[in-house]
Formats: sequence, C-alpha cells, structure tokens
Amino acid sequence: MTTTLDTLRDRLRAFALERDWGQFHSPKNLACALSVEAAELLEHFQWMTEDQSRAPDEASRAGIAHEAADVLLYLIQLADQLGIDLLEAADRKIALNAAKYPVASARGNSRRPDR
Repeated sequence: MTTTLDTLRDRLRAFALERDWGQFHSPKNLACALSVEAAELLEHFQWMTEDQSRAPDEASRAGIAHEAADVLLYLIQLADQLGIDLLEAADRKIALNAAKYPVASARGNSRRPDR
C-alpha cells in the first residue's frame, strides 16, 4: 500500500475524531506539540559527533524514526487545520530557496546571503 500525505491526514483525522481530540488540536497547540517533538528528535543527536550522526546504531535509528514520525504527523495535522497543502508549499519554498541561493554563489558555501 502506498501512503500519501492525504491518506495520513485522513487517518489522523479519524484517530483524533475517535478520541474526541479535535477540541485540543488548535493550530497553536499543534505547533507547540510539533516543537516539542522536534526537540525530542534533536535530543537523539545531542552528544553525537558529526560522523556518529551520519551513521547511528540501530537502536538510535529506531528512536530517531519514532520522533521524526511524530514531527511529520503533527505537521500534517497543523497543515490540515490551516488548509495548507504541504506539497504545494514545499514546491514554492524550494523555488524561493533556488532564487535566494543560486548555485554559482551557494555551492559548497554554508553561509546565508543575508549574513
């Protein structure tokens, strides 16, 4: 079975509806929950070296996957509440970033152009 953002959104809607959680899923609350989950994702990398972060062991990788999924699921719910098409927004953002960071000046350079 292929899972799409729409099918995940629909499953999340049903999951929340069955539990009467819609009352708690305001954009503010979902953004807060998303931030907490992103921090929990970051926690897995907190004391790793750059090399370790590129090749975590299986236990670490499993924990990272769980937190990454939490981030994704809260982001989908937030976008759903606000009527944002995430794929369309991502396409627009990639285009904006391509204009902001042209290859000629950005290749191999981690500095932002405005700093």
